[in-house]
Amino acid sequence: MSTPVFELDVSVRTDLGKGASRRLRRLHNAIPAVLYGAEKEPLPLTIDHDSIMHASENEAFFAHIITLNVGKKKELAVIKDLQRHPAKRIILHADFLRVSEGHAIHVRVPLHFVNEEKCQGVKTGGGRILKTMTEIEVTCLPKDLPEYIEVDMLDIDIGESVHLSDVTLPAGVTSVALSHGRDGDLSVSTVQPPRGGADADEVEAELEGVEDEGEGESEETS
Repeated sequence: MSTPVFELDVSVRTDLGKGASRRLRRLHNAIPAVLYGAEKEPLPLTIDHDSIMHASENEAFFAHIITLNVGKKKELAVIKDLQRHPAKRIILHADFLRVSEGHAIHVRVPLHFVNEEKCQGVKTGGGRILKTMTEIEVTCLPKDLPEYIEVDMLDIDIGESVHLSDVTLPAGVTSVALSHGRDGDLSVSTVQPPRGGADADEVEAELEGVEDEGEGESEETS
């Protein structure tokens, strides 16, 4: 499968403020954006709404180097945040982070779970897989940025969990959570017993504790 290439035409935005942003969306089918990082001044941008909406429908867009065509100049960046309308299929604002070859970046990379149907706890025990994470935050050089990271569920039995430390990361890629020590080794997925099984309540209670820990860590690092 070919590696996707993401390239967006953007323009520098000179008319700033909430009113200007609303006019962009209403009159020009465009959205405001900001490019920042690399110890440079933030650069306000305008992007065609349909172009970025189409790109964002591809999961790889969120873990890929994006080329921004700012006039005749090209800027390499990663998407850091997309603000979406709470009720409509509309993007309201985008934040991009500049990247350079020799500087590590922090990016959230999607998790792809493999061998779910062949999972030992599912196939022989009738359990079900509960995913407590769908992406993880990593740090790496731009050249090492993976499109996704696989989580192999093949040998996971009922009541067992896959933690961050069990996930094989590509060369040059480091888990941000694990860099904080043992407390950062959070659960990625668990095989729950069949509904009504003797251990079901115990596993669910354990998962609730893991989720509470994850929420606490998010508050500390935000």
